[in-house]
Amino acid sequence: MHKYLLRLLGFSLILGALPTVFIGIASYYLATKDVEAKVNEANMQLLLQTQLRVEQTVKSLEVTTLQFINSALVKQVMNESLTGEDFVRVREVMTGLYNLQSKAVITEAYLVNFEKGWAVTLDNLKQIDQLENKNELLLYAKQPESLFWNTHLLNEIHTTSGEDQGEGRSGGSTNMLSLVYKIPIVPKTNTPKGMLVVQVSADEIRGGLASNNQLGMNYVLDQKGNAFLSNPEDQDAYREINRTITDKISVTTDKSGFFKAKIGNKQVGVTFLTSGYNAWTFVSVVSISDMTKASKKIGLLTAAACALILLIVLAFAFYGSKRMYSPIRNLLEVTSSYELEPSVICQTGRRDELAYIQEKFQSLAVSRGRLEKQMQGQSVHLKEFFVLKLFTGQISDEDFKHRSQMYGFPTEWSSLGVLTLQVDQLQETRYQEQDRELLLFAINNIVGELLPVHSRFSPILMGDSQVTLLALDTVDPQELKHLFYQTAELIKSNLDKYLQLQVSIGISKPYNKLSETVKAYGESLAALKCRISLGPDIIVHFEDIESSERAESAVYSHLKLMEDQLLQALKDVRLDQAMEVFQTYLSTLLNKDGFLHEHHILLLQLMSRILTVVQDQGISVKKVLEGDSAVERLLKLQTREEIAIWFQTRLFAPIIVILSEKADSQYLNIADRLVRIIHDQYDQDITLESCAALLNFHPVYLSRVFKREMGIPFSDYLSDYRMNMAKVMLETTTLKISEIGEKLQYKNISAFIRNFRKTFGTTPGSYRELFESNK
Repeated sequence: MHKYLLRLLGFSLILGALPTVFIGIASYYLATKDVEAKVNEANMQLLLQTQLRVEQTVKSLEVTTLQFINSALVKQVMNESLTGEDFVRVREVMTGLYNLQSKAVITEAYLVNFEKGWAVTLDNLKQIDQLENKNELLLYAKQPESLFWNTHLLNEIHTTSGEDQGEGRSGGSTNMLSLVYKIPIVPKTNTPKGMLVVQVSADEIRGGLASNNQLGMNYVLDQKGNAFLSNPEDQDAYREINRTITDKISVTTDKSGFFKAKIGNKQVGVTFLTSGYNAWTFVSVVSISDMTKASKKIGLLTAAACALILLIVLAFAFYGSKRMYSPIRNLLEVTSSYELEPSVICQTGRRDELAYIQEKFQSLAVSRGRLEKQMQGQSVHLKEFFVLKLFTGQISDEDFKHRSQMYGFPTEWSSLGVLTLQVDQLQETRYQEQDRELLLFAINNIVGELLPVHSRFSPILMGDSQVTLLALDTVDPQELKHLFYQTAELIKSNLDKYLQLQVSIGISKPYNKLSETVKAYGESLAALKCRISLGPDIIVHFEDIESSERAESAVYSHLKLMEDQLLQALKDVRLDQAMEVFQTYLSTLLNKDGFLHEHHILLLQLMSRILTVVQDQGISVKKVLEGDSAVERLLKLQTREEIAIWFQTRLFAPIIVILSEKADSQYLNIADRLVRIIHDQYDQDITLESCAALLNFHPVYLSRVFKREMGIPFSDYLSDYRMNMAKVMLETTTLKISEIGEKLQYKNISAFIRNFRKTFGTTPGSYRELFESNK
């Protein structure tokens, strides 16, 4: 009979093999995804570095070119007709063009005056008609932009040049990029007065691309998706990829991403990042097979590890099954000698070892059940008898501890307490006086079923009272008092629910020695005597009637109120108010005789509450209390002045400094976020309430923080920024004044004009006329 052994072995193998296989597959899958994610992240970082290098080169050239256009020299010569006789002026212009050299080396530069018909290059002065690339410059002039880089116009330029001047010129320009500035820059026009064209070699821009990407290649797309820095072979090879990137950028708001594609039979991963500066897209193409080389090694290693683990599982399953089957074999040998009870029906058919042992134990359980029924009727009476002897002082602690283990009384407890319950008057109830004993018996049963066995001894009846001895695992007086009251309230509510009976309960002081049970019972009876003055249906603690506590309770309530005021002053970072409240607190605390000997305890409690405020702010207590022991020093203080100075220097001042630093950091962050919202959404309907909802703060709090950090109210800052943007629109656009006001969320054009005049001292129309006249 070894059926169970075979089942145990098979189950152990399945239990060990399935998790191993699952973990192996999951590990390989997660490792592969993690490797791909790391490679993609590295490629994205590489693209970002490439973008920064290229944009630095482009921006540097744009800035120097713009400065040159805005120079007094250019403004003067654009109004002059230069000839060979003006060699001094021409030389100055040529020097300015040469000084445009930045990080990118300029191969050629043209300052063109279409109205006067001349053009200055790096080395001479020519008439526009004499320029070999005249068509190229005219094509630039026809473009709608005032500032642009020539990338997508290369093919058009080269085609035109080839038709007019031969293929030699076209071939020489294919590797050249041109930065074009129309003069003037504003307004945009396709018939400018003049133009500045700066030509750099495409190799200068191409040099900014990453050269250390070992897995693939990097290149750049312009706004129309042309790989203007790539050779024709690469442009043809990546044409589909470039079209896909262009489609993704045009239909989504995401300016970066990753996708997989195919080049021939080779699968690649494509990472792209679009610049917010000039809309060029930086692309990295990496072979998927190169990305997953490490994953394949991980897969082989995982498969080997899983195979090894399966072998170990097989060995442990065989050994463990034999060991686990050993107790079953022993039980089988022991139970084979027992006779079955007639009431136990034997199973027929094929049985394993456990089924056979089950029949034997069922037979033993039937025999044990008969014995328990015979003992059950006596055990309840024995428990109540021993508890009764405890309440009458007829049993010692040691003897009762021994009996507690025998009868299942609580043994692991820290504090004890006695609840004595008495039924109030029965005259106005449905019960008669002769029902009192029966009611007490019912109450005793309800209490026994209501309270868990581990928290109480057997409830008993003593005279006209029902008595319960509670055993709790805490020593905190306040917590004990709360638990005693909670238990009493639970008993009262259930008696009212099931018996519609009013009762009063007296609660003793907590104690920890069983020999004090008699005294505690007397205390609970004494507490019940308060019904004479307080009336029926009450729960009374003996501690509440032991001495006159009401005056002290009132004083402590006042102290607690002042503690709350002190904590609020610290939270508001107001040291003067905190010290004022603390002086009042000391006067109340030290001038009351009832509190004279316990003021150190109350001061420690105050210090604990203050430090709790610090911890709630996420600040370590060590930052406040450093050096000598704070508690020992506080306990040694003997005068009011010493106490006041200690709290001010060791607690209040350091806490306010720490909270102020944290608040300043938080205020600055909130103010910065509000400023960013205004700058990004100034042309939308912005209110302090909408910003508060967005940032999850109260509007009043945001208003106070913004004014504190920025120096002006939120509404004034928003209005000033909109006025500045209105000024920019008047200078750079042809929008009507009403359209500008509407764009800046002014519903009334009069209000917009009035606010603009208040800010700049003139109306929008007058300002635009003044600006146009000064150009």
